[in-house]
Amino acid sequence: MDDKKRNEAYNQYVKAKIPKTKPWPSLFNSFWVGGLICVIGQGINDIIMLIFPSLSQQSAWAYTLIVLIFIASFLTGLGVYDQIGKFAGGGSIVPITGFSNSISSPSVEFKSEGIIYGICVKMFTIAGPVIVFGIVSSIIVGIIYWIIGLF
Repeated sequence: MDDKKRNEAYNQYVKAKIPKTKPWPSLFNSFWVGGLICVIGQGINDIIMLIFPSLSQQSAWAYTLIVLIFIASFLTGLGVYDQIGKFAGGGSIVPITGFSNSISSPSVEFKSEGIIYGICVKMFTIAGPVIVFGIVSSIIVGIIYWIIGLF
């Protein structure tokens, strides 16, 4: 079998296996679930500001993010966040809760391999490249900004 026929057969196989989605309901679900996550975050922030009125807004948002990350990781451990992700698609991965899910999900999946080779190593399988790219690109942008500031 030559490469062209093999590629066509593979493309047909992939096309048959790809789940069929309806674009408009998927977009709607993504929109309202992502918005709901943000509303929950705002509610958590408001509650923190009510409980601790002397807290600065920046500190309150830091605590809000910690709470959202904890909730998402907890729901991932229970298997609930995966169901939310199947229903909402991009609406569940765009907020910081999606990043929390991308770190905790492989940890839960590979816990049988032990703490070091399972949880710790697999934790950054998905999120690791994102972190590395974010750090490297911020360094490059910082250097460019510094060079422009010299002139």
